[in-house]
Amino acid sequence: MIITTANDLPGYRITEVMGEVFGLTVRSRNAGSQFGAALKAIAGGELKGMTKNLVASRHEVIARMVEEAESRGGNAIVAMRFDTSEMGGNWTEICAYGTAVKVVPAGS
Repeated sequence: MIITTANDLPGYRITEVMGEVFGLTVRSRNAGSQFGAALKAIAGGELKGMTKNLVASRHEVIARMVEEAESRGGNAIVAMRFDTSEMGGNWTEICAYGTAVKVVPAGS
């Protein structure tokens, strides 16, 4: 699966548009990580546990988005973006979205 944030794929021709596809997850933070993050915020620096969780969440939503694109017959996703939002005090929604398309090498 080719994934790009661009609206087209140099070297490829889009032959069919399957439509918008999404990958979603909602994560809650546990009390321990919140306490550790609060202490780290006082001292400053990267919140490594939170960063690790965000990276894992992004991989998860990309995989879900790819699964939806494949189920529609797509072999690429263009205009891919991430979105995050807070839901309540302890929940975060992470979303990957883009347009599923079928592409062939240019000149085919």
